[in-house]
Amino acid sequence: MRHKLNVVDYGIHAILIVAALIMIVPFYNVVLQSLATPAAIAKQPIYLIPTTINFTSFKVIFENKAIWSAIRISSFVTIVGMLINMIITTCGAYALTKKHMPGQKLFIGLVIFQMLFHGGLIPTYLTMKNYGLLNSLLAMIIPIAVNTYYLIIMMSYFRTIPDALEESAKIDGANDIQILSRIVLPISMPTLATICLFYSVERWNEWYNAMIYLKDSSKFPLQLYLREMLASASVLANSDLAATEISDHAAIYTNGLKMAMVVVTTLPILLVYPWLQKYFTAGVMIGSVKE
Repeated sequence: MRHKLNVVDYGIHAILIVAALIMIVPFYNVVLQSLATPAAIAKQPIYLIPTTINFTSFKVIFENKAIWSAIRISSFVTIVGMLINMIITTCGAYALTKKHMPGQKLFIGLVIFQMLFHGGLIPTYLTMKNYGLLNSLLAMIIPIAVNTYYLIIMMSYFRTIPDALEESAKIDGANDIQILSRIVLPISMPTLATICLFYSVERWNEWYNAMIYLKDSSKFPLQLYLREMLASASVLANSDLAATEISDHAAIYTNGLKMAMVVVTTLPILLVYPWLQKYFTAGVMIGSVKE
């Protein structure tokens, strides 16, 4: 029987619609500004209704060879960094949940301690220098090879897995690596997918470590290159196409280029999310149906 909506239901729906608009409208406006001309934006202070479609900003971006290099570097850091993150987080969390592991409590205490206390920027920089990681792409991967918060989340989930599953596998002759790869990981896909997405977003948005440890601008990731472009409008002078297209409304044109950069950096994450959404749905549905 279909539930009849009451005043409370309509109120909840209205709140959810308003919340959705608050999140969607800003990005919608960013996309429109990236496709607009300076004259069109000048006529509408709040540009919500598109009047023209102009791909000049995207043309300027993708004709810049430095952008393609930055995209490749960000892709490398995202893929390799995420794989290293997931391997260390998964293996570390599984090992720390084993009661028979020698010094388990000591290691867990050390993990929590370093989550609360950090050595600081200068000691970290000197450590990176001593290991020869300055001006290396590994400087964007190694220092953040594991996120303590995600490690604790993974540990909490592994503790919910019944011990009987692992005991039965050990009776059949399976070792810890086989148990982890063939039993634990397949039933942990919702958690793994969530943490994988979080790591991917963090690696894709990486710029802080690059700013500190990288000196060669040819090794800058996309986000740091974007930061440099936004910090100085003089970057436009390096493009002959941009120089010919800029009109009297140069400030507005520059803003359109900034919006196009935001779209370029955000789009990959938006494309990845639907592939992982099915695992989020599976995680929500687990335990909801009893037979």
